[in-house]
Amino acid sequence: MTGGSITRFRNSAMPQFFLMELKSDFGGQHQRFARAFALLREAIASNAFPGCSLAVVHRGKLVASTGLGRFTYDPQSPEVTAGAIFDLASLTKIVATTSMAMILYERGLLDLDLPLESVVREFEAPDPRRQDVTMRTLLAHTSGLPGYVRLFEQARTRDELILAACRTPLEAAPGERTEYSDIGFIVLGEALARLADEPLDTFCRHEVFGPLGMASTCFNPPPAQRPLIPPTEDDRAFRHRIIQGEVHDENAGAMAGVAGHAGLFSSAPDLVHFAYAILRGLSRPGAKSIVHPETLRTFARPQAAQSGNPRALGFDLPSAPSQSGSHFSPGSLGHLGFTGTSLWLDPERALAIVLLTNRTWPGRASQEIKRVRPRVHDAIVEALNW
Repeated sequence: MTGGSITRFRNSAMPQFFLMELKSDFGGQHQRFARAFALLREAIASNAFPGCSLAVVHRGKLVASTGLGRFTYDPQSPEVTAGAIFDLASLTKIVATTSMAMILYERGLLDLDLPLESVVREFEAPDPRRQDVTMRTLLAHTSGLPGYVRLFEQARTRDELILAACRTPLEAAPGERTEYSDIGFIVLGEALARLADEPLDTFCRHEVFGPLGMASTCFNPPPAQRPLIPPTEDDRAFRHRIIQGEVHDENAGAMAGVAGHAGLFSSAPDLVHFAYAILRGLSRPGAKSIVHPETLRTFARPQAAQSGNPRALGFDLPSAPSQSGSHFSPGSLGHLGFTGTSLWLDPERALAIVLLTNRTWPGRASQEIKRVRPRVHDAIVEALNW
């Protein structure tokens, strides 16, 4: 698998127009967003996370961009800048995997109701319910696969881990319930790579990251860049080293850092370009995005299940209570990442909020970010409503 910096992209019909159209308007940002910034500083002081990067897009303008705190709680560690690169964890699911799925769907290479086992033969098993696991159920987290399994404890190579994921038994019939599943996105990422005849990381580099000008976004950051990335954990249980600039998720680590569920690294400024492309495509008929508006609307539509909060295809939707806070519109989309990252988009308000942290430092036990994040989102929306 490849990684590192972007050197090319093939989709010549997708120039970097997003960089030219998205304007910055930081006039009075520290006064206007004083409450949100104060909440983040309080969170850092209370050890919810050592540092963070925040960016806000509103009505086609970048209205806030800041970095706060440090890489770790050591007062001598580097300060986090607005452009700092973070391990996105499960934001990989929308920025990379769902983007790839949308592009393949638009090109006629992905049938949402295609059975997984017709693409990934290793998924076949005696359980007849597995025939009903489709690309749609994987994207909507209704496949019946479990949320998480520590596959890395037995599988130490990419091929071994994919095979282990494929052999994971279903816990429910497909479509019976919504259950967020890393395992589902592991096999989905492999299926998409086989449909495209190209690995996830290289496909996204030239079809998504390059066209959107996301120059800091990649799987497997090069070694020279790793000291510039906030560490995610002092792992004393499995890898027995500080995890910095390599994927935090152990299953993704066993897959050489490239997986459908985790592994992507990026910055708030890069994610702003991604968010603006999605918002633009959803809110402006005929607008250019990574895919056509009709495709975006297909993937943004809630998917039914017999139980559980519905999700869209790849994207999460606000539920009560939501980590997006209490003000995001019902048609909003977003996702969270285990390391403390999040992206929420509200097409009705033409609003996107990117918040990146390393809340898993030095260990992953703290859940304080769940209290902090919705309050920060609420403070931002309230500031914009002045």
